[in-house]
Amino acid sequence: MKISANWLKDFIQTDLKTEKTGEYLTDIGLEVEGIEKFESVKGSLEGIFVGKVMSCEQHPNADKLKKTTVDIGSGTLLHIVCGAPNVAEGQTVPVAVVGTVLYFKDGKPLEIKEAKIRGEISQGMICAEDELGLSDDHGGIMILDESKFELGKKFADYFDLVNDQVFEIGLTPNRTDAMSHYGVARDLNAYLTTNQMKSEFTKLSPENITAEGVSDFTLDIEDAELCPRYLGAVIENVNVAESPLWLKNRLKAIGLSPINNIVDISNYILHGLGQPLHAFDADKIAAKKVKVGLSEKGTKFVTLDGVERTLNGTEIMIKDGENTPMCLAGVFGGAHSGVSESTQTIFLESAYFNPVAIRKAAKAHGLNTDASFRFERGVDPNITRTTLTHAIKMIEEIAGGKLKGEILENYPVKIEDHYLILRFSKVEQILGTKIHREKIKEILKALEITVLNEIQNGLEISVPAYRADVTREIDVIEEILRIYGYNKIDSPKKISFSPVKLSFNDQDALENSWARTLQSNGFNEVMNNSLTSVKDETNAVKLLNPLSNDLAFMRKSLLEGLLENADYNIKRKNPDIKFFELGKIYHRRPVAEPAPEQPKNKYEERKQLAILVTGRNVGENWLEPKSATNFYYLKSYVKILLENLQLNTEEKALDDPRFSDALEITARGKTLARLGKVSAELLKDADIDQDCYYAEIEVENCQKLREESNLKFADIPKFNKIRRDLALLLDKNISYADLHKAAKKNPSKYLKSINLFDVYEGKNLPEGKKSYALSFDLLNEEKTLEEKDITEVMNSLIKTFQKEFAAELRS
Repeated sequence: MKISANWLKDFIQTDLKTEKTGEYLTDIGLEVEGIEKFESVKGSLEGIFVGKVMSCEQHPNADKLKKTTVDIGSGTLLHIVCGAPNVAEGQTVPVAVVGTVLYFKDGKPLEIKEAKIRGEISQGMICAEDELGLSDDHGGIMILDESKFELGKKFADYFDLVNDQVFEIGLTPNRTDAMSHYGVARDLNAYLTTNQMKSEFTKLSPENITAEGVSDFTLDIEDAELCPRYLGAVIENVNVAESPLWLKNRLKAIGLSPINNIVDISNYILHGLGQPLHAFDADKIAAKKVKVGLSEKGTKFVTLDGVERTLNGTEIMIKDGENTPMCLAGVFGGAHSGVSESTQTIFLESAYFNPVAIRKAAKAHGLNTDASFRFERGVDPNITRTTLTHAIKMIEEIAGGKLKGEILENYPVKIEDHYLILRFSKVEQILGTKIHREKIKEILKALEITVLNEIQNGLEISVPAYRADVTREIDVIEEILRIYGYNKIDSPKKISFSPVKLSFNDQDALENSWARTLQSNGFNEVMNNSLTSVKDETNAVKLLNPLSNDLAFMRKSLLEGLLENADYNIKRKNPDIKFFELGKIYHRRPVAEPAPEQPKNKYEERKQLAILVTGRNVGENWLEPKSATNFYYLKSYVKILLENLQLNTEEKALDDPRFSDALEITARGKTLARLGKVSAELLKDADIDQDCYYAEIEVENCQKLREESNLKFADIPKFNKIRRDLALLLDKNISYADLHKAAKKNPSKYLKSINLFDVYEGKNLPEGKKSYALSFDLLNEEKTLEEKDITEVMNSLIKTFQKEFAAELRS
């Protein structure tokens, strides 16, 4: 949400600098994500002066160029080459001097420099309107009225230029009260006044307006639950035209494009005061009757964007006397009832609609408008009349309209404020500190929360209806803390807690152990959204009521999120990445023959530890300038994590479309991990042009096998290990995993570990052969290992390798 600093000043006067205002807004929960500069004319016409063309003659080397001398009141004539067809001697013109920066429509700045153009010197530029950002006109240079523009004056002095600072606020969904400039000002005022800082707040009040004649329009609200409050005003003699410059600049500052005065006034009220309005062409309302009720299922309705939509029967619709739909209430207007240039009478709507109904309608039709954004979260039901009077006043002043008859209103049951009891003891318990009771009452008053009665150890309070998110005692406590200041709560000098004995069966302990191991090895943990979009919907879990099409499915894998993280970092010159994420994935898998009472699909939820590495495995340095990560680098970390489980694992090749080469690690028939090189197709989709390696570990499987492993601690051996090496000549199709698996079957209790330390293929070896060099660690934990025992084990291994793999010993 964008908030203009100039606009805020309509409601609150302080002596704060813009940066300090942003800091305080963040402190009270309205997080300022950035502050942007807004200029109604880019560059604010700096470096532009009023000049006079003293001479103008044909350029000697170009038919379409003129040589001019221009006086800008500096005492020295400027020589300027000009290509405009309408330049002539004696004209008063705007002149950009050397060093001036002009901004064009394409966004590229142009700095005016002294240069030679076709052999003639040029010391500036005579400007057209579009080159100055004043309009799109490029029919020639801008010729000024000599009687109104004084020679040598700054051109900017003749224009009401606007410079503004715009806050980008990351508004949380619960803060419906702050979805406007008025709401932000109100919140800021509460913080400043309770912290004894200067603040003058202008509270909103209705405008005094007078009506002429009697309106023959009527209202018919079919369901007060769907539309608890509805107001309408008929305004005649409206002149639909371009908005005044000040109004257009207000809207442009927050990123809106001006349309016409009626629409712009509606947007001004919406973003200024927080109440969405909608204007109808009154002459298009049949029987001069406005009805509010449910749509008819299957009805076709064309919205303002020209799209024909099929109604589902649950939307709130604004209809005319013949039940013709005119507007998708609170979401989007209709194409046939909207205001046009020929409109002379309008029907202006201000209402409070049921938030749930608006949310469902907006989601059903994939619409997210400024109006629906507010209505579906709950606007202030008691501000509808006040904001309508402000809009009517503006239309009378800007568009020349006049209110006909009294404002029509339907408000059968007033929406009451929330009644709550606040306990001082609860405030102290939650905040961990004591706030003076008078300070609490001061904060509540600043937040427009009324203290109805003081009771023993507490207060009876009334929370205004516009605070739709403050409905419980804990919500009020949060409001008190927000305004009191999080920074004022001291950190405790000591923390008391009861130690908890961790069980070996504790999955959190396993996950924390893994996380600490990875973090200590330079990995960074990431957390991605479980909601995503998918290309392949096979077995994907789709949400019944998604927030948007981009967040319509539960993720099937953690890989896509990690690739997005990698892409983000690589594009910001951080190509060496070691990421991990602990998170859940979701699948829908068909059930072969479900029982009649069972659903057709079964949903599966699994937790995984995902790891992604790419780039260099160590920082660039003179010793290892090209140390790139690879499959074995990733595998080493996976093995480190799995070693804690003390399981006999097996490895086998894996056919998985996500990988170009992949491996699966299993134990006791359960998958522990999958890892491999990410496929080129996935990397292309993620816009990544460097190799990435990914692993996923099945957390639940690992924990279950860990619980079954009956791990026991052993003393450190008192005797030394003995190492023996074997060099084997083997067929190329035999893998180290095959040899490792065969060696682990050896019955000797002395064989402790096996390792591959050299692989050779090529010269001096027979065709189709390769050489593996293996090391074997042997240990007798009770006494020094004797040579005969070592020989027995090694001979047994050699026989196994010769029998199962036709291995030959190399000397």
